[in-house]
Amino acid sequence: MTDLGALLDRARGRAVLIVGDLMLDHFVIGRVERISPEAPVPVIQFDHESFRLGGAANVAHNVAALGGTVEIAGVVGSDAEGARLMADLRAVGIGTGSVISDGTRCTTRKLRVVTTRNQQVARIDYESDQAVASEIEQALVARITDAAARADVVLISDYQKGAVTGRTAHAAIAGARAKGVPSLVDPKVPHIDYYAGATIITPNHLEAEAVTLLRIRNAEDARDAAQRFRERARTDSVLITRGEHGMWLLSPDGESDLPAEAREVSDVTGAGDTVIAAMALGLAAGGSLRDAARLANRAAGLAVAHFGPVAISADELRAAL
Repeated sequence: MTDLGALLDRARGRAVLIVGDLMLDHFVIGRVERISPEAPVPVIQFDHESFRLGGAANVAHNVAALGGTVEIAGVVGSDAEGARLMADLRAVGIGTGSVISDGTRCTTRKLRVVTTRNQQVARIDYESDQAVASEIEQALVARITDAAARADVVLISDYQKGAVTGRTAHAAIAGARAKGVPSLVDPKVPHIDYYAGATIITPNHLEAEAVTLLRIRNAEDARDAAQRFRERARTDSVLITRGEHGMWLLSPDGESDLPAEAREVSDVTGAGDTVIAAMALGLAAGGSLRDAARLANRAAGLAVAHFGPVAISADELRAAL
């Protein structure tokens, strides 16, 4: 069995192209001491606010924190949030030359109102979920094709916010195939036909159930769903993430039931981003699908112990290994 620490060491510096929907996660944190006299809602006394990279940007942050070299392709709005998102990406060493600013859209931002005890009170989404306009799509395709030629692995992080279209997904997968490197997809159900030809797709169990019309209650159900999902998506392999039940991997080399690694669960937000980031680096480093999934499973166990989306560092993962 491959030593995962050695695999993580080999992953350092590997070039990862991420194509997807960039988001800004905005947290407004305060104390709750009373209920409003105007309506039965808590009154939040503001304490502080914070911003984190979200969506495909969180995937990129995870890859960078684990030691990879990252280029990201996507769209932001010509607004203050877009400027902040771009600055935050650059601050952690992520290449933004393939990001396009679109003045007709707002930058995707999820504003969460949270108590000082990490209890979420409300969420407001600022977004445009329509597919990007044809001229933006054409520019994205060109940048994806160019960046894929320099990548050791290509990853699609689809949040259905407009950047991942049939053409941009095809460009990413075709670019990986032309370079002879793996391609990975974190999917959205309505886009299932976009991902044909990818090396591996990583639905969660709810997405797998929606696509296959099978209920997943145990490992045998996961096996059946993975087989049907692979046929439907027309990908080489499938990794179904099952929360506290771990993961099920179906690949040309066989099947693996990977038990969950989490010791403590605080918040599952962003855990899927950590999974696919670690999986991509494991494959870029020359690991098998099973070894890359083992690495991803261990990283996910660390991610869910934190509140909100978080980037697991190589040192943190190495210590857990």
